[in-house]
Amino acid sequence: MHIFHTIEALREIPGPAHLAIGVFDGVHLGHRAVIETAVGDAAAEGGAAVVVTFDPHPIRVLQPDKAPRLLASTRHKILLLERIGVDHLLILPFDEEFSKWTGRRFIETLAETCDPLGQICVGNEWSFGHRRSGDIRLLQELAIEHGFDVCGVPPVSVDGEVVSSTLVRETIKEGDFSRAAKFLGREYSVLGTVIEGEHLGSKIGFPTANLTVHSEQLPPGGVYVVRALMGDRKLQGVGNLGHRPTVAGENVKKMLEIHLFDHHEEIYGADMEVFFLKFLRPEVKFENVQALTAQIGKDVEIAKAFFAQ
Repeated sequence: MHIFHTIEALREIPGPAHLAIGVFDGVHLGHRAVIETAVGDAAAEGGAAVVVTFDPHPIRVLQPDKAPRLLASTRHKILLLERIGVDHLLILPFDEEFSKWTGRRFIETLAETCDPLGQICVGNEWSFGHRRSGDIRLLQELAIEHGFDVCGVPPVSVDGEVVSSTLVRETIKEGDFSRAAKFLGREYSVLGTVIEGEHLGSKIGFPTANLTVHSEQLPPGGVYVVRALMGDRKLQGVGNLGHRPTVAGENVKKMLEIHLFDHHEEIYGADMEVFFLKFLRPEVKFENVQALTAQIGKDVEIAKAFFAQ
């Protein structure tokens, strides 16, 4: 996948360019409908499909106090888009200056830069530009002026519910992974970077990879059967999401720790994608480390039996 970071870079892409534009947080089924429409239309017309998105999420600049956790950080979004076959990705830095662009200025800049602009594809209800000055009606107006096509994709419904990032986020908060997967069109996962911890797991015989998650939405705290991906490597394990009350004391930041089966390499600094497969139990404070160790052993046995099935 080719990744660009300026509108000017669109000149490098042979036209006609078919742009799928949106925040695409989580790349759920609604987002995929927009992206796949642009990809299909570009293939039919001999053009190039380009996904256009923003970093950071605009709400983190416009209303940082109201910004929710993400379904997918930009690094995670790149992985997800690559998996569905996106060839060209334009990630525009979203800052205070860019937030002042009107919808008209944004679209006209795209139209003047692409060689040529063949189509813009968005969700029917998406709005953009300073004070939400852009919408599907403005796109249709500018399409006539600048000679490109517009595709407004209607919302996608699953089991009678309109798929949205808010709906997926709430479903994950509830720990309903099967329902979240229906809306995402994939298994729910988070992306984190492995950091060095206090090696508490190693001291009790269960070494863990400690992850800092990139502002992504997490499920309820507890112990889970997990699958991890690092590049092309698939690993199995048990994950603990919580505060480690037995060994870490009080007022400790929530952490995601993964004990990987049959894995002993140092992986500090590596990105790890974690899939939550099954909830095992809530996190509790044990009387002592010995009791905790015994319970982790049981968790590992259950998880290995889960994978064996």
